[in-house]
Amino acid sequence: MVAAERPRLTQDVPGCGGGFKLVPEDFEVEELPAYLPSGEGEHLYLWLEKRGRDTREVVKALAAALAVDEGEVGVAGMKDRQAITRQLLSVPARAEARLPGFALEGVSVLWSKRHGNKLRTGHLRGNRFRLRLRDVRDVGAARETLARLEARGLPNYFGDQRFGREGDNADFGRLLVLGQRLPRRPDKFQRKLYLSAFQSRLFNRALVERLRAGTFDTALAGDVLRREDSGGLFVCEAPEVDAPRVAAFEVSPAGPLFGPKMTAAAHAVAEAEARLLADEGVTLEDFRRGGDETQGGRRPYRVRLGGVSLEVEGADLRLAFELPKGSYATEVLHELLKDG
Repeated sequence: MVAAERPRLTQDVPGCGGGFKLVPEDFEVEELPAYLPSGEGEHLYLWLEKRGRDTREVVKALAAALAVDEGEVGVAGMKDRQAITRQLLSVPARAEARLPGFALEGVSVLWSKRHGNKLRTGHLRGNRFRLRLRDVRDVGAARETLARLEARGLPNYFGDQRFGREGDNADFGRLLVLGQRLPRRPDKFQRKLYLSAFQSRLFNRALVERLRAGTFDTALAGDVLRREDSGGLFVCEAPEVDAPRVAAFEVSPAGPLFGPKMTAAAHAVAEAEARLLADEGVTLEDFRRGGDETQGGRRPYRVRLGGVSLEVEGADLRLAFELPKGSYATEVLHELLKDG
């Protein structure tokens, strides 16, 4: 199910209209690091700004310029090509003397500093987004949409970019989980991408069911709930007890990222998740074929939309907001624009 077909929390609010990302400057993304480098250690952190380049391109070019293996370049999160983005990368400090030789059009190193550990996937708090919508028709609809998302949370769909240009990444991931051969042999990066896309498709389908039922921000008996402060998980046995904590955003229902180490739901929630697997013709045991890439976990059905601001500039809107790591700014846009 592509983004345009997914239910939205604010689907009864009209789309605000407008054009997005007509130029890269319409979309700015800045990482919110989990920590800053200490100034000492065997790794060199680089704060990069890039325009018209995706993160993987930068990793390849950086590794070549510094004469290090691509696997030695640390990245906290992947960033969009058609945007202005600022993010941290890390490289071995032994390559520091070769850093002045790094040059890639559209990419600048704003500062560098040493640290004790390599930067790894997920080593960030979230991202700050700044967007421009051009020629907006209905500013009031935009304000209403953002107010509701602030109050109830953003439906935490995986964005369409997760599923590839042709939308077939998840299909390839399903074949890998079933132990079947792909049309072409994937490299390590592609294999991880495909497997993750299949897990993501199943999560999105679970979230669609919850939104249609009006329970994406409701604690159900048997739900796995995720603590906002620590990320800890527990199974809801008394919805009447947990409901106030959900309303206060202390905890949120968390959907399935299927795998052998996923915290199991109970009661009717577990039955609904089992039906998702049956519909795809896979079992939980099949995910063991994915190895470390499909251990499984839980992802909240909603996330906080923080630091929201909206400014009117003539016929345009300037928006800014923060999302936790792994959440997609494009999902805010889908809520605002209603895809047409």
